[in-house]
Amino acid sequence: MRALGTALVGCIVVACASAGDDTGARGQIAVRKLRGDVTVRHGVTEVWTTVAAGDVLRPDDSMKTGKKGSAVLLVSQSKDGTPGVRTISLPPEVIVDVSDIRDLTQEELMLKLTMEKVRASSYHWRNEELQIPNASVVHGQNEDTGGMPGENDPHVGVMQLNGARVLFNSGYYSTCALRTMGLFRLYPKLGLIFDNRLMMADALAKANLRSEALNEYSELLNSGTLSPDQSAILHERMQALKE
Repeated sequence: MRALGTALVGCIVVACASAGDDTGARGQIAVRKLRGDVTVRHGVTEVWTTVAAGDVLRPDDSMKTGKKGSAVLLVSQSKDGTPGVRTISLPPEVIVDVSDIRDLTQEELMLKLTMEKVRASSYHWRNEELQIPNASVVHGQNEDTGGMPGENDPHVGVMQLNGARVLFNSGYYSTCALRTMGLFRLYPKLGLIFDNRLMMADALAKANLRSEALNEYSELLNSGTLSPDQSAILHERMQALKE
């Protein structure tokens, strides 16, 4: 099973590489306003550094706001061939990757979604081989983050999920869904919270992945831990998709 997963990952990586460089499609993202504790991390470095209004962010940057920090980003981005500018507000206690602030084509979304499913499966196989009964034990072994200090901190996961919510509220539904799936893999307890799962399912629906969204709504509905109001919300969402 692991060999099959490795082979599939290789095929997907090749397919993603053949799609070409999408850096230009991301446009330019600059810091417009800052308040309080706001820092940026470049690439895989472990160091968070200060940032100033007017700074242009790199595609491999991550941005973090503290308990009393906030920021406004100015995104110059073309959509459907039409140049446009929009603002993104980062509330306190958020971590967001600049690479997620972009729109994906359906082809890109499906490739990345398949990759995320393979990662989730290989993560499960690795845990079984190590005979670890609880996935939360190995949060610090995340290969995607390079095992950087602090990445296994549950509060880091919450801040990243807050960042995914910023993506959702800003209309980046595809990257929101992908980011949230990855976080549920690394921080399983986050996936047990109704509002978190609902956001991911809603993001899939708004990204035009109807069957994926219906599966998520259905799994939530069958969890057996919902209130009447929560069940009503899910029935409403599912009915809207079926229509």
